[in-house]
Parts: sequence; C-alpha cells; structure tokens
Amino acid sequence: MKNLLKSAIIIAVAVFSTQLAQAQQKIGHINFGELISSTPEFKNAQEQYKVLQDAKTKELQDMGAAFQKKQTEANDKLLNRSEANKATVDAELQAMGEELRTIDTRIQEVQRLAQEELGKKEQELFDPIQKKVLDAINAVAKEKGYAYVFDISGSQIPYFQGGDDLTPDVKTKLGVVAK
Repeated sequence: MKNLLKSAIIIAVAVFSTQLAQAQQKIGHINFGELISSTPEFKNAQEQYKVLQDAKTKELQDMGAAFQKKQTEANDKLLNRSEANKATVDAELQAMGEELRTIDTRIQEVQRLAQEELGKKEQELFDPIQKKVLDAINAVAKEKGYAYVFDISGSQIPYFQGGDDLTPDVKTKLGVVAK
C-alpha cells in the first residue's frame, strides 16, 4: 500500500510539473521600428519615396509660383487702373480672376493626386519590407518556442520588465549586420 501511495504521489508530482511547465509560456519582445529601419531595403525604399515626394513638392511649388505671378500681375493692373482705361482693365481683371480660380482649382487637384500617389508608393515600397520582418519575427519565435512576442517600439505596451529581446535574433534571420 505504501508503494502504491508513493507511486501515486510521484505520478501526481510529474503530471503537476508538466502542467506547470506548459503554463509558463515564454515571452519575448522586439523593436519593430528598429528592425524595419535596419533592413537594406528600407534605405532604398526611403530614397525612392523621397525622390517622388520631392518631385511632387517641386511641381506644386512651380504651380504656386505661377499663381503668385498671375496674382501680382492682376494687382499691378488694378493699381494702374484709371477712369480712362477702367472698362478695359476691368475686363482684363475679370479674365485674370477666372484664370486665378482655374489655377487654384488645378493646384488643389494636383495636391490631392500627389497625396494619393505618395500613399500608394508608400504601400508599394514599405509593405513588402514589413511582411519580410513579420515573417522573420514569426520564424524566430517559433524556432525559440515563444508564445508571445511584443513590439516595444510603440506606445501600446506602457510597461514591460524582463522577457527576452529577440531583436538581434530577428536581425540575424533577416541577414542584417548588427551595429
């Protein structure tokens, strides 16, 4: 009977320790922003995005300069208006006013289209990088047996203490040389 009781206790302890070990899941953390910016593709994507952004900015600045020039011309005409040329100048000012409204509408449209184009380009350039990094995070977490991996680069986790930093492992998985 004593042997049966000892065996039952040993079995119970073994089952309890197995369940306790399973309940203690590994938790790790990464810095997603650092991982993204450390990839070689990120710098290239950033440069491509900046080239497009600069081109759109220049286009809008040129249109703004044309608008300013036309507005200055209209103001000069208004200042040089007299009773003798009032009818002619008023007709010219009306035409210039219509032209200014057309230019302004065109600027707003170009600005809207530029924002759309920049948004699409951003997705096109950065979404594959994010996917690559997420795939590497998932692979490292699975390889190392982590149940949870938190991103500490955002403000969603106001406090964390401990846990393993998997950022260097993910960088290695991505082929990024640690700095």
